[in-house]
Amino acid sequence: MSCSPLLPSVPNALPSPLSSVDSRSQSPESKICYNIPTEFLSNFQKISEKRIFKNESKDCAPPAKRQKITKLRNMKTEYLDLVSLNQSNDEVYHKMQDPKLKKLLEIFRTKRKIVVFAGAGISVSAGIPDFRSSTGLFKTLRGDFKLKTSGKQLFDADVYRSNDATSSFHAMVRELSRKTKNVKPTPFHDMLATLAEEGRLLRLYTQNVDGIDVRIQPLATNVPLNVKGPWPKAIQLHGGLGKMVCSKCSHLADFDASLFEGPTAPPCSQCEEHEGVRKAAGLRSHGVGRLRPRILLYNEHNPDEDAIGAVSFADINKGPDAVIVVGTSLQVPGIRRLAREMCLKTRGRKNGFTAWINHDPEPSGADVKDCWDMVVRADCDDIARIVGLPKWDDKDCGEYTVFENRSAPLVKNQCHVVVHSKPENLMRQKTPTISDPPKIQAVEPEATMRSNGLNLKQSIIKISSHPIMSEEIKNKKPGRKPLPSRPIKSTPKIFSNFHVTKTARSAHRTMK
Repeated sequence: MSCSPLLPSVPNALPSPLSSVDSRSQSPESKICYNIPTEFLSNFQKISEKRIFKNESKDCAPPAKRQKITKLRNMKTEYLDLVSLNQSNDEVYHKMQDPKLKKLLEIFRTKRKIVVFAGAGISVSAGIPDFRSSTGLFKTLRGDFKLKTSGKQLFDADVYRSNDATSSFHAMVRELSRKTKNVKPTPFHDMLATLAEEGRLLRLYTQNVDGIDVRIQPLATNVPLNVKGPWPKAIQLHGGLGKMVCSKCSHLADFDASLFEGPTAPPCSQCEEHEGVRKAAGLRSHGVGRLRPRILLYNEHNPDEDAIGAVSFADINKGPDAVIVVGTSLQVPGIRRLAREMCLKTRGRKNGFTAWINHDPEPSGADVKDCWDMVVRADCDDIARIVGLPKWDDKDCGEYTVFENRSAPLVKNQCHVVVHSKPENLMRQKTPTISDPPKIQAVEPEATMRSNGLNLKQSIIKISSHPIMSEEIKNKKPGRKPLPSRPIKSTPKIFSNFHVTKTARSAHRTMK
């Protein structure tokens, strides 16, 4: 059946409304067919899509703004070998390494928030052995005390479980205290103290127990470490040999090596005093504690754990601009994790810098894979000498040149207010000299000043950085006269006669 354009076809017979739904069979003739042009359908579809989009846009949130994508930093690691550089005479090799060396020196001279993780390697030049090298304590202590394993067992908390281990531990502590007692700071220690004195050292996290660094005034620390700030510049992660502590009452005292003889730990004097008082009062005994060096051993709790966590969290939030890991192998898990977080935080910021300084290569592992901007194989004292900062207590060093910090952002659109002082009319006085008598040194007589038109009253002399102007008195324009004041309107007065309103009259009539 053909359909005429835009007109429906009328069927011959319509189904009865009483017939069932199933019985109604739709024939091809019963369908209504429209022959609509395709152009009209396409336009109608576009209009409907626009209406749907407008309705949806009212309910949905507006499209998000396009975020600015910052360029990623170049995470490559540069390698600088000062040991081979000092031994080489190759000019090409020196030209390749000189920019790296200049960059390292610029970091030490220009950065403002430097964090340093220091290990036993910075004290080797002072005569204090390290731990894990071929000539370190873990190797030498095994032969000195005839240990079955490494000398590491003398730094374990199990040394107090047997008399032989305790006796060996006390002997080792006495010898180490004797070596560190009169040792002078190394050049690298002095450079750290200078950074602290200049206010550019944010924090020094030291693993050393020798106490060489904290004996310098700018690097002094607190024992015990306070949980809340402000914190000292130097944080002892493993304690130090400068103090001894009671295992019972936590009493602190200066370390005395003569007390640690034999397998028995010395008793605490404060506990003995309290025990004597209780005994005289007829009270029961509380016991006497034993003294031990306040150093952290393996497999024991760190008494400064909460304070170290608080200060490290604060330093990470401040965002250091340089992190230097020097003289340590980062074998201790807690220190390794802290250094990793600090390096990743610093390296992720703009103009941040991280460096590994050691004779040994950087640590391997997925956790510290992208932590270093520069790996330096050098002696830390050589770096301190090349940097050339003055000693922290040298007050007469004068001015010393520092590299220009090219990485620092330039300050643009900065407003400067320039204030020009007005010229003042000063009284001309004769400059007194040594040869003139007192009468000649006096001020000019009154007649001369009156002839010049000067006021006889004493004038206030203002000191200005501009040179003195000429003596001619400039005629100032008279100021504008003030406008005449307007007459003040008088306030309305209250009279005794009042006007009667319509409402009052009507009320009066109703009352009658």
